[in-house]
Amino acid sequence: MNGGADDQPQRIAVVWCPDWPVRALGVGIDEPVAVLHANRVVACTPAARANGVQRGLRRREAQSRCPGLEVVGRDLTAEAREFEAVVGAVTSLAPLIEVTRPGRCAVPTRGPSRYFGGDEALIGELVSRVLEALGADGAEIPEGRSPSETRDLVRVGIADGDFAAGLAARSPEGALVIPAGESREFLASMGLGPLEMPELIDVLSRLGVRTLGEVASMSRRDLLGRFGQVGVAAHRLASGLEVTPPDVRVPPPGLEVVGVVDPPAESVDQVAFVAKGLAEQFAAQLDERGLACVRVAIEAETEHGEIDTRLWRHEGSLTAAMLVERVRWQLDGWLTGARAQGRGPKGEPGPKV
Repeated sequence: MNGGADDQPQRIAVVWCPDWPVRALGVGIDEPVAVLHANRVVACTPAARANGVQRGLRRREAQSRCPGLEVVGRDLTAEAREFEAVVGAVTSLAPLIEVTRPGRCAVPTRGPSRYFGGDEALIGELVSRVLEALGADGAEIPEGRSPSETRDLVRVGIADGDFAAGLAARSPEGALVIPAGESREFLASMGLGPLEMPELIDVLSRLGVRTLGEVASMSRRDLLGRFGQVGVAAHRLASGLEVTPPDVRVPPPGLEVVGVVDPPAESVDQVAFVAKGLAEQFAAQLDERGLACVRVAIEAETEHGEIDTRLWRHEGSLTAAMLVERVRWQLDGWLTGARAQGRGPKGEPGPKV
């Protein structure tokens, strides 16, 4: 069940920087370091991985596998701030960028691929510009870097839909194009882990279902009856489709909240305070309509008319607190970059928002 012609996902390029929580802290890849959140490893250096450390391990087990392991807490603000260089590099090629989280972003490829002469050429441009941006930020890019060293820094995948493109970016090749219409075949032999639906995966595994191809071959109606919308979402992803099919209904009026900081704010904390009220107002409007937010555009403008806009996506529902968090990430990265380039008003540390 691939759906009708109107149910086909658009071509997407996913740019993924492996181990970003570690790299954002400026840690050398030859040092055994792991970043923890909620007492579990969320990222580690290649040196730590070579000693048996992997995502999901508890602190004690990670340290027992690698006695010399240095453990640090996760800093999402630093991750977002440092990722701004990558976002800027991707935006120079494809302005409709969507940030899923620090370390991962996606762009539609239709226009950029035509301009550069195809998906393969676009991947080359993306990798080149991101590597240049990371080098400018002091990342360790050895002279005459090998393909494996490049894959350690940035990976790009292009496919139909964000899900398949993200998995293409994680392929051993490090840069992979899945031809149009072949995402389902690409996904078929993969295990269920990429669905990130633990309860569903547990039940399917006990039923003997092991691959995404097997999920795609199941009846969508049966999955809906047994697992509800989670089952339908899993079927769509395994089939190479988006979780939510295109909505052909007339869309509701756009939801927008705007705040003016007067006088202009000089710190991210000041803007975040205003953003908190706006986010709560926005969430209330959604509640009134029985809606949830999974994708949002955040736009900020300085007193000199400079504008920064980012699209943020979250697979769950973006709460008011999450919206404020993304405002912080975006402004911290943007203003830090502006100050580093000396674009602040004379005699001041940086632009005011």
